[in-house]
Amino acid sequence: MADLDRRSTLALLAALTGATPLAAATRASPGRAFSWEGLQAMAARRAAAPFRSVPPVAAAARIDYDAAGGLRFREDRTLAGGIRLFPLTAMAPVPVAINLVEQGRARPVVFSPDLFATRGGGTGALGIAGFRAITPGRDSDWLAFLGASYFRAAGAQDQYGLSARAIAIDTGITGQEEFPVFTDFWIEPRGANAYLIHALLDGPSVTGAFRFDCRFAAGVVQDVSSVLFFRRPVTRLGVAPATSMFWYGEGRHDAATDWRPEIHDSDGLALATGSGERIWRPLVNPPRETIDSFADRNPRGFGLIQRDRDFANYQDDGAFYDRRPNLWIEPKGAWGPGAVSLFAFPTTGETTDNVVAFWTPEAPVKRGTRLAFDYRLTWNSADPAATAPSRAIACRFGTAGRPGHEPVAGARKLVVDFLGDALVGLGRDSGVTVEAGVAHGTLLASAAYPVVGQRGLWRATLDVAPSGPATDPATVRLFLRRGDQALSETIIVPVG
Repeated sequence: MADLDRRSTLALLAALTGATPLAAATRASPGRAFSWEGLQAMAARRAAAPFRSVPPVAAAARIDYDAAGGLRFREDRTLAGGIRLFPLTAMAPVPVAINLVEQGRARPVVFSPDLFATRGGGTGALGIAGFRAITPGRDSDWLAFLGASYFRAAGAQDQYGLSARAIAIDTGITGQEEFPVFTDFWIEPRGANAYLIHALLDGPSVTGAFRFDCRFAAGVVQDVSSVLFFRRPVTRLGVAPATSMFWYGEGRHDAATDWRPEIHDSDGLALATGSGERIWRPLVNPPRETIDSFADRNPRGFGLIQRDRDFANYQDDGAFYDRRPNLWIEPKGAWGPGAVSLFAFPTTGETTDNVVAFWTPEAPVKRGTRLAFDYRLTWNSADPAATAPSRAIACRFGTAGRPGHEPVAGARKLVVDFLGDALVGLGRDSGVTVEAGVAHGTLLASAAYPVVGQRGLWRATLDVAPSGPATDPATVRLFLRRGDQALSETIIVPVG
């Protein structure tokens, strides 16, 4: 009865104030003034002091995957119109501070174990690890912040996939990578399906102030502002990083050890360069750690994309890889010279994110450096290269040489399928050719031709002989052309 009385009282307060029960509970104090400028000043002050990590809660190690499934945030405690909290678990053992913002004042959300229902007599909740935004009318969520500086959105098909991070520090440099964490959040509702989220980042090398203007409509859009303060030099800074998984796709049948034909959250890196070129880099599961850099100045956009959206190519009725969202990053303002970097390492399963893409500024990052980046993140199922004359829809590898003849020793065949309006109505006598260049290898043969009976579908085939060992593939850069006109985006892919 005591619990019922307490909940009834909070519900009454919520009705009187127009707030949810938990939001009402945070109004016991007037709160503190909060602003974007104040958050930047807070991050600057932290950068001037030695780094102090937030220790994990030791008891959270007992809350494994199964036990975590028995902890659920109570729906009647939902705050800010649709925010529910994640509990601490073995996978996310570091507590975070959550604040609600209204009319420029921030009030902390005070943790209590009874915010979470416990199923089956398991371990009770120990703290707050993050939060998610609930889709109105459905018991699903469209946005989540959980663990280090990771966050993700469900996209246009109510399906999670790849993740984003606030920042990447020395990714791909053995023994040096850091994972800064969001320590504090400030959440302000902005109407239906919209939140303004501020976050404070802290790590050994960097502190930062982040602002996320998040909106859910046909997918999720986040306008991001970030201001970074560096405590010490960083060898490889990664701005606006996207993290995904690629185990195998249509290109490598020998890698398909699982019964499903393809398993990946994303199948390529798309780039829109500052000069206006469209580039597609198909993802591969590499034999060793690799990092590719695509030099640019003031990029227009980049992101990890799931182009293949045919269920038949995945046959997965649980993970639904055909529904996984794309993540497209659009810089605002001039980012100057630098490179889009793609880091990948080998994986033998689908539970490990083994691909990271990010922007690396050309200028070195020194101690005391202050950097600011504004950009837009779009999570949906639309291909940003849909306006290209044609785009690559499949990339396959196989034995070099003519079918039915002896294979060409020391060489591999690359087959790329292009689809687009620019190719409709063109035939073998239309003068379409493959423009190709090979680094660390030799181009032995190439051809391009329309696929019979398929509207606007062309196939390019290339035989390539890598010049190095098997762990050092050749890199092929190609596109379709007709005279002086490019008929496709540019494809850059390792062959080995």
